[in-house]
Amino acid sequence: MKKILLLATCTFAISKIQAQTESKKDLLYSHKFSIVAGLIQPLALQGGNIEATYTTKRMIFDYSHGFNLNPPSSGDYKTQNVVLNIPFSTGFGIGYRINSFLDIRFEPKLHSWEVYDKDASQTSTNRIKDYKTFTLGVGIYYRYFPFKNSKSKGLQGITTATSIRWWQNVGSTLSNDEFSYNNKTTGKKETLKAANIGIGNTPIIFNISVGYTFGGK
Repeated sequence: MKKILLLATCTFAISKIQAQTESKKDLLYSHKFSIVAGLIQPLALQGGNIEATYTTKRMIFDYSHGFNLNPPSSGDYKTQNVVLNIPFSTGFGIGYRINSFLDIRFEPKLHSWEVYDKDASQTSTNRIKDYKTFTLGVGIYYRYFPFKNSKSKGLQGITTATSIRWWQNVGSTLSNDEFSYNNKTTGKKETLKAANIGIGNTPIIFNISVGYTFGGK
């Protein structure tokens, strides 16, 4: 009787392991390379962004690079009548695939900033300050494949990716994460803190990207 119970237990355990293994194999778009481009950057920030990702059965890896971004001034930057330009925002991500389409990623990033008077041409001569910030954050991504059920592998690769991220500043090249300068509008010495990369000078970022995943599902 004990042998029968032991055999039944072992059989059940093996079946559970096999089921888990099979479920992991069931994830679509595994071992695939994708390239997507952000829509928010050209539409709202007058710049661009490109991201390359690679998936395994359960992991996802990415490298993204934004360039020539012009976020609207907010907070003290707006009050002091200055504008920001981001020559580049770059970094990588490593994440876990919850299912075939949803994943969560850990993302260290580097951001380059330039500060100018609002009406000044953005040249090195007119630059008030340049500095870099470093962020650590997380992102939740949902990748949608509108033609995943198509018989054509070419159509199966059409990809969109919607993401919401929290990129927290953890350091900068500024002393005490702030700088002072002579403001032309107020005629006074003003102080500004290192900017945040997200919406309204916060760590929150939202984006929608479109692109292609090679090799079908």
